[in-house]
Amino acid sequence: MRVPLPALLCGSAGLLLLLLRWRRRRGLWKKVRQARQRQERSLVQMQMAVQRFREQHPSVSMVSILSLPLPELSKKLRDGSLPPEHVFYSYVGKALSGFPKALQIATETNCITEYLQESETQLRKAKLAGKLGLLYGVPVSIKDSINCQGHDSTLGFIKNLNKPMAEDSVLVQVLRRQGAIPFVKTNVPQSLISYDCKNLIFGQTFNPLLYTRSPGGSSGGEGALVGGGGSILGFGTDVGGSLRFPAAFCGICALKPTGNRLSKKGVIPSVLGQKAVVAAVGPMAKDVESLALCMQALLCEDMFSLDSTVPPLPFNEEVYCSTQPLHIGYYETDFFTMPSPAMRRAVREMKKLLEDAGHTLVPFELTNVDHVVFDFCIRGMFADGGASFLKKFKGELEKSSMGLLFWLAKSPNWLKTVLSWIAKPFMPRFSSILRSMRANTVDEVWSLQHEIEEFCHQFIAQWKKLNLDVMLCPMLGPALGIGYPGKLSVAVSYTMLYNILDFPTGVVPVTLVTDEDEDELKGYQGYFRDWWDRTLAKAFHGSVGLPVAVQCVALPWQEELCLRFMKEVETLVLKTDGLV
Repeated sequence: MRVPLPALLCGSAGLLLLLLRWRRRRGLWKKVRQARQRQERSLVQMQMAVQRFREQHPSVSMVSILSLPLPELSKKLRDGSLPPEHVFYSYVGKALSGFPKALQIATETNCITEYLQESETQLRKAKLAGKLGLLYGVPVSIKDSINCQGHDSTLGFIKNLNKPMAEDSVLVQVLRRQGAIPFVKTNVPQSLISYDCKNLIFGQTFNPLLYTRSPGGSSGGEGALVGGGGSILGFGTDVGGSLRFPAAFCGICALKPTGNRLSKKGVIPSVLGQKAVVAAVGPMAKDVESLALCMQALLCEDMFSLDSTVPPLPFNEEVYCSTQPLHIGYYETDFFTMPSPAMRRAVREMKKLLEDAGHTLVPFELTNVDHVVFDFCIRGMFADGGASFLKKFKGELEKSSMGLLFWLAKSPNWLKTVLSWIAKPFMPRFSSILRSMRANTVDEVWSLQHEIEEFCHQFIAQWKKLNLDVMLCPMLGPALGIGYPGKLSVAVSYTMLYNILDFPTGVVPVTLVTDEDEDELKGYQGYFRDWWDRTLAKAFHGSVGLPVAVQCVALPWQEELCLRFMKEVETLVLKTDGLV
């Protein structure tokens, strides 16, 4: 029996397409294997470098070096009492403490993606430097999406492998000019639009405090490395909490500055060109003084000349060092994401400590946060209906953990509208997400931008009516279990508000989850009592002993005041714990 020619051609074409797809997928997996091998080689290089140093300098006390806070360490480096190579190899060695058993691929935290081997060359040249910068000899870690010359910025995408950057980002250039030594790049979630930290290339990063918990994201590799003591100063980005989640989850401090206080030139964003949710670059460290020293170093003439879009505002030491009592606004909940018992207690206890220290605390009422989340954040980020977001994943092997987002981005506007109308009585938040993911016309985008501007003016007017200096706010916590952030994208309300407003916001750990918090969590139901609220309650469970933070907020361009407030919070907590 003869097979008809059309059928034969169709069958052959189908077979050819399958073969081509198989070859493409095999090629992608080969790139992933090569990237993992490079990662492993990087860690072996780090291990060998540390081993050589220990053999040559057996008397160096790395433990005592690692115990020094950044301001003291920096002073010793600059006055010559501590050689930079002693500091460098101490931190390289500590960073490797998360890589036991001859550097197996399955590591404790899996936060480092690449060792910047040229850092050893920079270290040798540092000793020949004339004028010493404020960060002279300080080893620093860099998030994957911040460009370093000669290295990939993958954002967790296979297509970005083997595409080394032609030059350093402005941030890295200024760090080098201030004497800092970037020594590793750290892991991120695929696309950066997540507050977990996992991608197909380098895998899942784990929280150094408890390996069953997420380190947060998208600067999760930085959070894990700094939180685990493997870096004294790290740099990440924030477009919805990406600095603040890792800091809160890993028990460290972070500062999200006003969007343009530090240069973003050479920093790859999650969604190119969107302006509704303002991104920022910022530092992460164990304490507030380290963040302040970092900002003082970065806000220099080099920053302003290398990127003239950054306003020439040097660090205002007088504001940071002021001891004047503060007028502080506060709220315990945003009435969108119900705070965990530990979150609510953190704000209440901090309020009392601040009042006892002579500051004035004033209640601040938040309204319409649901409108901010759905109409400003989601609609602003995905104003084209998610088309740009989808394009990023074209040709990739997996779509991360964002199945719902992909489905919404692929669905036509009419279907989203119909489903939103059907879901509204039963699942109001899901209905709002469907409505917010519609593709917008240019006129609608302009109207949205205007509405955001008006919201910002109204928020500032309310702030000034209460005569506030700063604001004390909850921060989502404790750290959620691995995999939960991908299911709980709606829980970003506490952080994303300040990207919409573009206010400088810092995170400071203030307490630990108690047995009483855990017992009280049994009655947690959430404000909507939907699937997301039930899932968040599960994500909070089993967290006794994990850190919980608060957010400290100031008006735009007032990073020094924000840091001053953060320092006050940190000092009061340490006094309460009997540590100062």
